[in-house]
Amino acid sequence: MKPILILAALLAGPALAADKIEINPPAKGTVSNAQGLEAWVRIYEVVSHPRCANCHTGASDRPMWSGPSYGRTRVHGMNVQAGESRIGAEFVLCSTCHAYREEPLDTPHAAPQVAADWRLAPPEADWFGKSSDDICNQLRDPDRNDDRDYLALAEHLDHDVILHWAWNPGGGREPAPFSLQEHADDILIWGVAGYPCAND
Repeated sequence: MKPILILAALLAGPALAADKIEINPPAKGTVSNAQGLEAWVRIYEVVSHPRCANCHTGASDRPMWSGPSYGRTRVHGMNVQAGESRIGAEFVLCSTCHAYREEPLDTPHAAPQVAADWRLAPPEADWFGKSSDDICNQLRDPDRNDDRDYLALAEHLDHDVILHWAWNPGGGREPAPFSLQEHADDILIWGVAGYPCAND
């Protein structure tokens, strides 16, 4: 299986059929560089948010706990390790607590659950704590984004149900900013603009 780069293993929960998004990129030549950079600022706000970044820990097999509900940034409690499998097969499966669940789990402090296999993002999807420029350059580099163009990045958001949870996390958790559709639209705007990064 190819590695999944964008937001691949958000701390996940149930994805609903209503979360389907539309992939309608702007026409080529209609998006300025400045508009592309504005879209990137919003994209970074999403990918650096705890709902998205906590499981993008690169070579480390330790997911993170960060964000307002945790008080301080630290590694996942209970000595959780995802191992090389990225699903905890070598230790304790992530799904032991983050079980497959079709219905929303709104219990505060309960382990989030999702209608898919819970997993840590692949090592190539390393962006926890990284700067906007670092992640921008990573996501536009086909050698580091699983050879995805902007259409494939947006389509990945649509079909990977783990990613949908970030905007519907339940249990009093802060959702990722904007909406899933707005995030996909920003990726399309950024791509049509030529994938600009502030360090260009």
